[in-house]
Amino acid sequence: MCYRFADLTTACQDDWTAYLQHDFVRALGAGSLDENAFRHYLKQDYLFLIHFARAYALAAYKSRTLADLRQAHEGLKAIVDIELDLHVGFCREWGISEDDLAQLPEARATLAYTRYVLDTGNRGDLLDLHVALAPCLVGYGEIANWLNAQPFTLRGEGNPYDAWIAMYASDEFQAAMNAELEWLNARLADVTPARFAELSTTFRDATRLEIDFWQMGLDQAD
Repeated sequence: MCYRFADLTTACQDDWTAYLQHDFVRALGAGSLDENAFRHYLKQDYLFLIHFARAYALAAYKSRTLADLRQAHEGLKAIVDIELDLHVGFCREWGISEDDLAQLPEARATLAYTRYVLDTGNRGDLLDLHVALAPCLVGYGEIANWLNAQPFTLRGEGNPYDAWIAMYASDEFQAAMNAELEWLNARLADVTPARFAELSTTFRDATRLEIDFWQMGLDQAD
């Protein structure tokens, strides 16, 4: 059998749907999310980005081909040189200073997901690491596309979270998502059923940890 990324989502369809269509996501689209929930999410997402960069550094170490090494290098540079600065600027617009970010404690949901990704990458190979990261990189792009297809989603000035949706619906992010899907599909095509079962477990667990990341924001607002 020739596996593809869609087979991973099918293997944990209920969890994947719960992640993409979480109440946090729906409230983002409708513009009704509590601002404290969003600020808490933004702060923790800054910490996640730092660990995401570390994951790309690990991907470079795990790379066996020059193409994979270059991909990991470009991912690391994009986060450190571009995304973190953009995120700091975005946080500033929401009243969160760079000093605030530098002093943040990690929430349990942040600890759980980021350490799971890094541990998976350390124990496994490059494919294990990419599968653990896929709910983030692929998931955010799919979430933006799903929101744009929903009748309840507000776009433009009427939604204070429009910039967030626009970021992940952008041509740049969608291109990155599609490049990752192409990479994953090429590698998954060669795995055995037993190996796919292992990767499905990793993907399921990472997706559940992403669900907890959304829920963390809602719980903060209660």
